[in-house]
Amino acid sequence: MRTPRVLALALTTMALISACSSGGGSSTAPSAAAPSTAPSVAASVAPSVAASEAAKAPIKIGSDNFYESKLVAEIYAQALEHAGYTVERKFGLGSRQERIPTMDAGQVDLVPEYVGSGLGFYAADKITGDGEANKTALQAALDAASKNITVLGISPGQDTNAFAVRADDATSKNLKSLNDLAAIQDTLKWGLPSDCDTNPLCAGALKKYGINYPPKQRQALGACDVPMATALQNKAIDVAEFCSTQPAIAQFGFTVLTDDLKTQPAENLAPLVRNDYLAKVDKTAFAAVLDAVSAQITTQLLTTMGVAVAVDQKKVEDVAKDFLTTQGLLN
Repeated sequence: MRTPRVLALALTTMALISACSSGGGSSTAPSAAAPSTAPSVAASVAPSVAASEAAKAPIKIGSDNFYESKLVAEIYAQALEHAGYTVERKFGLGSRQERIPTMDAGQVDLVPEYVGSGLGFYAADKITGDGEANKTALQAALDAASKNITVLGISPGQDTNAFAVRADDATSKNLKSLNDLAAIQDTLKWGLPSDCDTNPLCAGALKKYGINYPPKQRQALGACDVPMATALQNKAIDVAEFCSTQPAIAQFGFTVLTDDLKTQPAENLAPLVRNDYLAKVDKTAFAAVLDAVSAQITTQLLTTMGVAVAVDQKKVEDVAKDFLTTQGLLN
């Protein structure tokens, strides 16, 4: 489950591209000091060019040590490079506990964050099922902790905890949401993580739907691991708890049940950026590049890209480029 790991996942217009990546000469000398030849176009626009280039300080981008975090970090990196920024990649920093001190020390300027889990690291009691609310609360928590970090726009897509069933069962038993499991709960074999008993996002969530805990038939399996997916596919279990963008969901065509009561935290993605880096650049233009990218990251695309990386073994950089190209972000 993603939340237990809290404590342990079109550039908008061509005009924006021009504003972020214009280049040219840097001379600001007055024409009287110029040679006898006609002044160049570069010289005539030098002040604005110099301002533009100064607003594109090199940036160090980090990530946590799992594929989805690295993938989203690479997507942000390529988008910024396309906009004219020089990017140094420092991916695979470790878990959140390891990554946060690295960012605090200024060794990286930007990382992708899951706003629910990120908030949970600082204020677990503030987590909600609303992505924008979690973003706002995360920003407040970062400010309260004097982290000097800004949370940029969130993606519509998220990777949170999700309960799923096989597609054939979803059809034959008319299963669409967690509500639908209550009436048939005793006939089902449940795959649940070993910490479900004490986890309010597992046992607590099921109880809110009228599902008696513990279920009569259950197996303890890792929520985001291969054995859980294998057990569901092979009918050793009928209900499984996953991370919502787990590649196995798309790979095997599982049906994710709707969480009508919003018992799980919203885990939309957003870039965290150090304020001292933002002070070096045109913050509005910089944020516009990343906000345009985040706006195209859906849960479905995160899942599809996860299959490409984790199942098809494609390179992260190639999958990131395909995403940016398909979404028209490299035009």
